[in-house]
Formats: sequence, C-alpha cells, structure tokens
Amino acid sequence: MMYGVQNDYGEGSEEYRPRFQNPGSALRRSGRGNPRNLPCPTCGKANKLTPADVARHYQCDECADRAEGLGY
Repeated sequence: MMYGVQNDYGEGSEEYRPRFQNPGSALRRSGRGNPRNLPCPTCGKANKLTPADVARHYQCDECADRAEGLGY
C-alpha cells in the first residue's frame, strides 16, 4: 500500500474511506461534516445532495442518469 497517495476513490491511506457515494457516482460520500440534507435542483426531491455536491453544481444520480439517457 502506498501511503499519502490517493486515487479517485480515496484509496491509498491507512484509513480507506471512499470519496464517492457509490461506484460510478459523482456524488460525494455523506458524513458528519458533509450531510446528505439538500434537495436536487432538478427534481426537487429532499435529502439527495450534500453541501459538497451542491458546491459542484451536481444533481442527484437519478436525474443525471435520465439526462445521459440511461433512464434506469
């Protein structure tokens, strides 16, 4: 293991904590300092985004999938 080096999923430190909510998602992981307590700006559903997601102007995964034509 390489210490102090991180890839996009937060690997490479002694305490592995993924940065993203799920594999394939751009949404940031929620936690005490980054709660998932904000609505999606597209669909308006509550508790879909974290402050880190909103700062990046993201929408929820469902809306992003629809916009990309994936429509799960």
